Amino acid sequence: MFEFVRTHQRLMQFLLLVLIVPSFALIGVGGYTTYVSGDQDLVKVGKGAITQQDFDQARRNQLQQMQQSNPGGFDPALLDTPEVRKGLLESLIDRSVIINTAAKDRFSVSDTVLRESIASMPQLQVDGRFSPERYNELLDANGLSSRDFEEGRRGELALDRVLTPVAATAKVPAPVMALVEKTLTAERTIRVRAFPASDYAQGLDISEHDIKAWYDGHASQLELPEMVTAKYLLLDEQAAMKSVPAISEDELRSYYEQNKSRYVLPARVNVSHILISVPKGSDAQAKESAQGKAQKIADALKAHPESFAETAARESDDPGTAQDGGKLGWITQGSWPADLEAAVFALKKGEISDPVEGTDGYHVFKADDVQEQSGESFEQARPKVEAEVRRQLAADRYADMATRLTDLVYDNPSSLKPAADALGLQVKEAGGIARDRLVPADEVGPGAASAGPDAGVLGDARVRRALFSPETLNDKQNSGVIELAPDTIVVVRVESVTPAQIPPLERVSDHIREILTAQGAAAAAKRAGEAAMQTYRESGSSADDVAFGEAIKVSRIDPHGVGGAVLDAVFAVDSAKIPEYIGIESPQGYLLVHVESADEGTTDNPMLEGLSAQLDRAWGEAEKEAVLKLLRVQAKVKVLPEAEKALSSDAES
Repeated sequence: MFEFVRTHQRLMQFLLLVLIVPSFALIGVGGYTTYVSGDQDLVKVGKGAITQQDFDQARRNQLQQMQQSNPGGFDPALLDTPEVRKGLLESLIDRSVIINTAAKDRFSVSDTVLRESIASMPQLQVDGRFSPERYNELLDANGLSSRDFEEGRRGELALDRVLTPVAATAKVPAPVMALVEKTLTAERTIRVRAFPASDYAQGLDISEHDIKAWYDGHASQLELPEMVTAKYLLLDEQAAMKSVPAISEDELRSYYEQNKSRYVLPARVNVSHILISVPKGSDAQAKESAQGKAQKIADALKAHPESFAETAARESDDPGTAQDGGKLGWITQGSWPADLEAAVFALKKGEISDPVEGTDGYHVFKADDVQEQSGESFEQARPKVEAEVRRQLAADRYADMATRLTDLVYDNPSSLKPAADALGLQVKEAGGIARDRLVPADEVGPGAASAGPDAGVLGDARVRRALFSPETLNDKQNSGVIELAPDTIVVVRVESVTPAQIPPLERVSDHIREILTAQGAAAAAKRAGEAAMQTYRESGSSADDVAFGEAIKVSRIDPHGVGGAVLDAVFAVDSAKIPEYIGIESPQGYLLVHVESADEGTTDNPMLEGLSAQLDRAWGEAEKEAVLKLLRVQAKVKVLPEAEKALSSDAES
């Protein structure tokens, strides 16, 4: 609903990372009355303090939480910034202020409220009901006693009572709500004419002098970070499959036969039957009589097979199928006793069998439909069979190679060659790997990791973190085995280090030419757009010109795909000046927009559903922040000089 959230997702993710830190996990289980100061105070809060030890522990917990939430894809460098550290310290201050307030004003929670809260926790429920067994299991798994957990939970609930009621009772005033609704639903009718920059790129003359001048004035923008060139061993399914020896023809054929159902669909018959039963213990004469009756039925049906269903209903001793014309359904070859199956699968579609003796009497079968065996012969399926066998052998081979690779890397810490020779792997090399990213190939040159087949592997945060660890970066030692996936591990070592530098002009000349071309094309598109706008304004001609698109109605709540910058510019036009032409620079060029009309918004728009609740929540959060600021003043929060060291870039990680 809110365009800002949709168009600023990266910013919102950063804010969530900084602000939404589970306070319970950061502080621990202890009650709110046991907030203890340490020797190195960073912030004074009432009679207590936030210590360096508290801050360091909170940072470790924060890092652990992020790594658990993003296995393999989280870069700890994201948390190692002054902004994030400051956000963490602020959250600790807020937490301490709330604890101070709860203790001072004696906020408490009754046993009944505590029991209801614990019973309502989803992780303690089984089939929607509180489970004592589950409760005890989780306590044991986390090394907690019920007393510690319940006291900790009681403390958390008491802390919730400090600010939660403020947010729960907040409500946006009706006049404000009405204004917001009208603002969001106000409509403007527009037509757009685009001047793409790409249309103006041809023919631009970018001279060597222009490139040199740009380089001299903007070289700092091209500075490359410290980078490493790495050698590495990659063990994955493909490498394991290469190590699998040749597979004999007999082994492949044996696998095919054992797994034939995966390649061949067996024959099926859709069959009906008439049963003339023979009770258990009957003598030979009774069996002969039953067989004779079955034979007469079979002979009659062979002459008139269309009467099978009617005959089954009248003569069959199988009550389960008689009234349904004797239908048994589809029978797959290999699922029946051999003598019955042989008789059934010998029939062609529509044929009637002679009587066939079964365990309960004599059957007369009719094949209602027949499907022959279908699928691939061994020769046809051979490529797939070989691929599957190789894949299975490779899985076993991979496990063995992974174990050996771990040992070999440990035994030979200064070289990858022994491990490569022993396992038949290739020592690969790639450059342009920085702490925070893979540098683009046009800035690095040949051999850039970003342009190589293993870019995904080398760009993984765990690999980059290993390359820039002190042991690997400074001592040139092999990294440990890095498991990126169940079937992918890598070992890396630093071959060389390239300090942060500004690349020479000859290496970035083409890159600068692209920049200047893009800038020149954008400027040309803007000039063309502004000239067209001036012509329209002076002539008073209509935007019905074929160069303009169809008229569309846009609103802040329903922009119809119009970007945020265009939407802001459209609604910034004074209603009294409409119709009006406006020009907007965009990443793709220049947009000329004709704002044709403006209509007031309405409050009965279905897209407003849920808006009131969302704004009430936002209003409540704002009021919570206001109350929290007041509580900070009352608690006499004082940030000490030692806090600056904790927030600096060289603070302990």
